[in-house]
Amino acid sequence: MTTHIKLRPWTSNDIETLAKFANNINIAKNLTNKFPSPYTIEDARIFIESFNTEFPVKVMAIEVNNEAVGSIGIFPQEDIACKNAELGYLLSEEYWGKGIMPEAIIQMVEYGFKTFDITRIFARPFGPNIASQRVLEKAGFTLEARFEKTFFKNGEYLDELIYAIRQ
Repeated sequence: MTTHIKLRPWTSNDIETLAKFANNINIAKNLTNKFPSPYTIEDARIFIESFNTEFPVKVMAIEVNNEAVGSIGIFPQEDIACKNAELGYLLSEEYWGKGIMPEAIIQMVEYGFKTFDITRIFARPFGPNIASQRVLEKAGFTLEARFEKTFFKNGEYLDELIYAIRQ
């Protein structure tokens, strides 16, 4: 059952909510090492302030029932990869398995192709992150490549998968 969601810019009113749901090892283990763990109020403030001045908006809050429950961002690439953008996302563990993330990805893909001069959006989930792979597939992404043991996270090597959708 899909819950209706809305993508919107982050605001300073979201700092406490973001810090609360992002301070979760089950989220951090599937993100790059740049994602702080533990995740503090200060981390949330820095994150929101770093993106809420950009135009066009690249990182948005995923809102359910008037509360931010996740984040999704699109990051246009440069140089010879300039027609590509990377997609990144996270969702409060409380909302996993409720159909929220595929809907958020579909909305962000539509926004990305409309807003940026790109023809391909890709995401790079870790090999063990089956749930992330499934949400990408539900949102229309296809697996383009799998590289064995390219990432090193928490003392172990992880496969890198590349999923993409094209305009």
